[in-house]
Amino acid sequence: MTIDRVQKLRKAMNDAGIEALLISSPYNRTYISGFTGSAGLVLLTHEKSWFLTDFRYRVQAAQQVHGFDMVEYGAEPMESVRELLTERGVGKLAFEQEHVTYGQYLSWTSVLAGISLQPVSSLVEELRMYKDESELTIMAEAAELADRTFAHITGLIRPGMKELDIALEMEVFMRSHGATSSSFDTIVASGERSALPHGVASSRIVGTNEFVKLDFGALYNGYCSDITRTVVVGKSTDKHREIYNIVLEAQLHALEHIKPGMTGREADALARDVIAKYGYGDSFGHGTGHGLGMEVHESPRLSKMSDTVLQPGMVVTVEPGIYIPGFGGVRIEDDIVLTDSGISVLTSSPKDLIILG
Repeated sequence: MTIDRVQKLRKAMNDAGIEALLISSPYNRTYISGFTGSAGLVLLTHEKSWFLTDFRYRVQAAQQVHGFDMVEYGAEPMESVRELLTERGVGKLAFEQEHVTYGQYLSWTSVLAGISLQPVSSLVEELRMYKDESELTIMAEAAELADRTFAHITGLIRPGMKELDIALEMEVFMRSHGATSSSFDTIVASGERSALPHGVASSRIVGTNEFVKLDFGALYNGYCSDITRTVVVGKSTDKHREIYNIVLEAQLHALEHIKPGMTGREADALARDVIAKYGYGDSFGHGTGHGLGMEVHESPRLSKMSDTVLQPGMVVTVEPGIYIPGFGGVRIEDDIVLTDSGISVLTSSPKDLIILG
């Protein structure tokens, strides 16, 4: 699997005129090499593949990394990089510009005397947009775990509970059923706090006759799920039902019509136009969705700013919302895979408005 990814990356390097590439991003390093430790570098030319790490990961790297020449570096990893490149007469090294600090760049420039540094953007990330069958299998399992977590927590939420306690119960459930952790800080936002799009769980006590928005996911075998459901605790008012039904209509409309060949902008409009039709356009201020994979936010984006063309194998979220300060908000989110003919929905939690006592 990693050998195939290296071959695809080498083609991208060739297309971009890159002689040698250094991968330092932890996610990209894992994607290309299979290594899950916290320290290491991948160095590629068109003929050679090296994995560099330190003494602590000598055994782990030998177990996880295949098809690479192993190099153990000392106090200054870039000295080893310089030696490998100099031996082969390589004079220019590309690096991942989004993942290297200015301080690192200055240090590398000093150590790599005689080798020029070439900033490049998103070479590996563009490969990561397209999930293979092994990745999709894991992501389906991560989504299924999120669905089980929602079913579990809706049996427990009651007035008088603290948002933080709800979030803790969800995270314990996910980890006790195979997750490494949650995909991100679990959002539990009740009452007027549900109008906060990213209202991470607080000490607020859940009241009655109010929304509770739950946005969460499981990090499972290196891949994320991301789901949002909004419920009512107590009795729902006409306003609760109005807002909820508009968001649900927008989300279902988007799921019905998203397809390969559509741009992120066009996919975003599918949900946004429904919400705007009912007069709530100004209450939906974020994008309709984002890519999902090893990170919870990846390319592509479903937003007004995205011209990326959606293609089979991409995994994205679909998550329109309405947020009314002082009252509350609703978001409904599913994870989907673009297929040759349309989409496949990974998450399956119910979306009819759930009323909890």
